[in-house]
Amino acid sequence: MSEPDDRPLLARRLDSLFRTVRPEGRHWTNAEVAEELKRAAPGLKVGGVYLSQLRTGKRSHPSPDLLAALARFFGVSVAHFFEDEAAASPPGEPAAEEALRQAGVRAVALRAVGMKRESLQAITAIMDQYRQLQGLPPVTDPPEADEGEPAR
Repeated sequence: MSEPDDRPLLARRLDSLFRTVRPEGRHWTNAEVAEELKRAAPGLKVGGVYLSQLRTGKRSHPSPDLLAALARFFGVSVAHFFEDEAAASPPGEPAAEEALRQAGVRAVALRAVGMKRESLQAITAIMDQYRQLQGLPPVTDPPEADEGEPAR
């Protein structure tokens, strides 16, 4: 039987994201995430040691800006860190729903409907380049549904 996890809820949820949302099947390090967060938001004060302290519960009150940056990075809503209902959604879903509400994002998504896979891949590559130029973190695409199987 495992020992109870007495870390604060924020620490448990953040640590879970580090362990489950992985680039190319490997774990993010605290330092890598800190660098990605600073790349996306240059004014953000964060380091690998501080993220480690948040994950272990030694620190428990990150700034709202840091919480928002972590949520964007891992593809969850800020509520994921505090609310059971939000945490029950897989990473990426709440953030995707929120992103669709942003001005312009919905218009891009609507224009993509019905396009051939090759065209979507070309457009996605261009958008990835623009994200990089703007200092935004890379986007990891969810696994695609098999042909003939509707995407969920």
